[in-house]
Amino acid sequence: MAPTAELPSPPTLPRVKVLHVITRFQAGAGGNTLLTALGMDPERYEVWIAGVPGGELWAPARAAGVHTVELRGFRHTLTPLDALVLWRLVRLIRRQRFTVVHTHSAKGGFLGRTAARLCRTPVVVHTIHGFSFHPGQSGPRRAFYRRLERSTRRFTDAFLAVSPRVARQAVEERLAPPGRVQVVPSAVDLDRIPRRFAPAARRVLGAPHPTALIGTVGRIDTQKAPLDFVRMAAAVHADHPDTAFVMIGDGPLDEEVRRLAARLGLDLALTGRRPDASWLIAGLDVFVVTSLHEGLGRALTEALAAARPVVATAVNGVPDLVQHGSTGLLVAQSDPLSAARAVGWLLDHPCEAARMGEQGRRRARAGFAPQTMCAAVDACYQDLLGLPPARPGSP
Repeated sequence: MAPTAELPSPPTLPRVKVLHVITRFQAGAGGNTLLTALGMDPERYEVWIAGVPGGELWAPARAAGVHTVELRGFRHTLTPLDALVLWRLVRLIRRQRFTVVHTHSAKGGFLGRTAARLCRTPVVVHTIHGFSFHPGQSGPRRAFYRRLERSTRRFTDAFLAVSPRVARQAVEERLAPPGRVQVVPSAVDLDRIPRRFAPAARRVLGAPHPTALIGTVGRIDTQKAPLDFVRMAAAVHADHPDTAFVMIGDGPLDEEVRRLAARLGLDLALTGRRPDASWLIAGLDVFVVTSLHEGLGRALTEALAAARPVVATAVNGVPDLVQHGSTGLLVAQSDPLSAARAVGWLLDHPCEAARMGEQGRRRARAGFAPQTMCAAVDACYQDLLGLPPARPGSP
């Protein structure tokens, strides 16, 4: 074969055009989607992302060269404008002639897969990050969302799930056919996360070192059960007075959280949304998840990657990541007193807590690298399109 430098320049070959459709382009599923878009081989794929306007990740996506479309009228909840959003998606897919439409989250999955079906898109992939229905909803509402998610399963060529338990639930709920779900763990940007406790992050959070700092990261909304976190914190503080508490994030329940903390006499810091949240996690002594439902938990993965001892509710895919007594402690949902006892146990057993943090760090850093996730997504696309394996050294 002739040396490459002596050959005439080859023509530019067409790339596979991929459109990711996601509801809210922020944190959680949004971070997963952005890492997927950035990690695919740019010589093979041209990647676009479309979703609800206003998410925190649109600017970094554009800065990285990803094609972005913030769909006017697209909302997180169901509205009459959804018909217009569907029409805009159809126009986008027909105009750009995407080969792959890859959808994320419940509403993005429904609208994106429906639009792809109307446009006869060759390949449709759906990633299951979590579920739009959960036990906290009324029976009719839960049944409606379940039917909505089931309605597009026949439009889907491949299903990806962020954890084994999420995959199992998708099959049990008949959202995906048996044998058609591949587990692809949701990656985090490990390079931005300290590998152990970070004193500088502790100083930013404002707690002196001898004080044990217990915190959480996430949107302050119903799913995350922030009032359970406040009740847990008050119970911990009653038994361990030399403790401080912080919530990193914002959301519609901010004021309810502040009122409950004041009523319980709890000094609770709320930082608001922080772009450096994955770094600040490393300043915590214990990371706590009180969620009512959680596909896997991006912030939970980041806390483990920083070797933080964790307490988490045993919901959806969380037990796939937190093995009780090994990489953290699991508690029942809606039980802040059990969560308080678990946090207290970690505070009273610092050597065991440090061991769990170290084992969690190894678990997260071994299985949640962006390269691993992107290789699995690339292999899925290759299989569906009949492409040859990616060239050595490519993402």
